[in-house]
Amino acid sequence: MLIRLLLLALAIVIVPTLNVRAQELESAPSTAASSSVDLDTPPSPAAPSVLQVEEAHDDLLQEVIKRLESTENRVFELEHELEEKDKKAAQKKIEDAAKPKKWYDKYTIRGYVQVRNNATAYLADGSFPAQEVGDSGVGEDQTFTLRRARIVLQGDVTDHMSIYFQPDFAVTPPGSSDNTFFGQIRDFYTDLYLDDDREFRFRVGQSKVPYGWENLQSSSNRLPLDRADATNSAFRNERDLGVLFYYTPTYVQEIFKYIDEHNLKGSGNYGMLGAGFVNGQGGSLLETNGNYHFVARATLPFWLNDCQLVELSMQGYIGKYTVGSAAISPLGVGPAVQPLGTGSTNAPDGLHDERLAWTFVYYPQPLGFQAEWNIGQGPTLNAAQTAVEVAPLSGGYAQLFYRIQTDRWGEFWPFARYSFYDGGYKTQRNAPDVYISEWELGNEWQINKYLELVTMITLTDRTNTNARSTANTLSYGQFEGVLIRSQVQFSY
Repeated sequence: MLIRLLLLALAIVIVPTLNVRAQELESAPSTAASSSVDLDTPPSPAAPSVLQVEEAHDDLLQEVIKRLESTENRVFELEHELEEKDKKAAQKKIEDAAKPKKWYDKYTIRGYVQVRNNATAYLADGSFPAQEVGDSGVGEDQTFTLRRARIVLQGDVTDHMSIYFQPDFAVTPPGSSDNTFFGQIRDFYTDLYLDDDREFRFRVGQSKVPYGWENLQSSSNRLPLDRADATNSAFRNERDLGVLFYYTPTYVQEIFKYIDEHNLKGSGNYGMLGAGFVNGQGGSLLETNGNYHFVARATLPFWLNDCQLVELSMQGYIGKYTVGSAAISPLGVGPAVQPLGTGSTNAPDGLHDERLAWTFVYYPQPLGFQAEWNIGQGPTLNAAQTAVEVAPLSGGYAQLFYRIQTDRWGEFWPFARYSFYDGGYKTQRNAPDVYISEWELGNEWQINKYLELVTMITLTDRTNTNARSTANTLSYGQFEGVLIRSQVQFSY
């Protein structure tokens, strides 16, 4: 229709122009009348007559009309062809939507690998050997290690059901002295959505326990190489087997999506409200006492002054935890024996275990800050190192970081974190009573979307949680020193 209007407008402009030109030719004075006869100058050609002008005008007008009609007919044919193509495309879209998708159209495969190098730059006099609970590559006789080797398979089975499967192929099983890189399930669960907007869902299987913002954040997003001990000591591997319920309003889903798409180092969508029951012993570990842990969390991400994202969270859990045991010499005196209060001695049903934590996150736009603090009581080796008892615990961390974006060299994320924890480390054998005061300074260089390099220095005063099963040998002394650490992460 638009093309037809343009052609009509062109005709309206051309025809009056031709009329004006014809009138000019008719009114033009003859050469003989306007000047005297020059015998030496050859005569000029005769001016066209009025009849000739009118005939030329009519011929030109007919030619224009003929071309306009031809163009209009072609435009009509093209419009008809486009309509037919649109109908066929719409019909094909309907037919494709009705067809069941192939399995490879419904699922995605991705993953990441972390290769680390740890070096002890300084060890204070009288210090215990270097050790980090979150990284077995920190210690004596260690150089390069494979910290994580993850593959993720996920997708929608139906509009109201999805699956998530993540094994790790860099696992060293407990008790292994020289074998490593075993495969182990980290996550395997299904989300069952109760509505079309996916605001209400049940999560069934092994997944992360909604306790601690940093625990929920993927290790591929975290800046420091390991999670802070104060909150990470709550659940082994941050995961457990159970049934959880999540409520995530649509507007909160949009905020979580914005955080992910803009690379703001978020923790993912674990609901605005979440609650449920898990075994309590931790991910990939057998349940031992027949008791459930109840966990609940509330979080609220929101815009501050329409330009800054902030998130506030509160979470807690309660249950009974059975502590694993190892023989030690109490305070380094006498034979090595297993402390009381563990699962293999006189407390197979577990000990009381409860915590409450708060979270504040100021997303990096470009300055970022996050902090968490938790309190509670749980299994703790007593001062005499003879029995595991229930005792208070507290600790947390504060982290300051900054995002530097460049056009050529990728992104740089300098960070500084202070961590503190005082209490029982229940996920370690005998639940040793630990004291941790640690500074970490470093930088993450995101070379591109698939490759990054982290370098950092750790200044620490922390309890070594390895049990020494030798008579008259002290366990759980302080490691005081400096670590130089680096990691290459490649994603696919």
